[in-house]
Amino acid sequence: MRTVTAQLTRIDHGDAVVSVASGYVDVDARTWIDRFALVLETHTVSDDDLEALLELAGIAAHSSERMAAPISCWLAGQSGVTPAQALARARELAATLGSIPEK
Repeated sequence: MRTVTAQLTRIDHGDAVVSVASGYVDVDARTWIDRFALVLETHTVSDDDLEALLELAGIAAHSSERMAAPISCWLAGQSGVTPAQALARARELAATLGSIPEK
């Protein structure tokens, strides 16, 4: 993590007030995810779903190019399947393509 003096902008979302920094600050991934969910006015991700999405991203990135990781996670979210279901389908696809062994 990098530390830089940053200017904070406060965003009021009804019950929650979120401070958004312009610049880099010390924020862990979980804090970022939870705050981003607030900014998007949606619920945050559960620990189980987070693990499934991280594994999905890893499979996508290691089965093709790195850019496949975030786009595959976005597609999973758009599809309406659960992260666990998306992970299972990613494993199947990767095995079909011969890019990783099937679990």
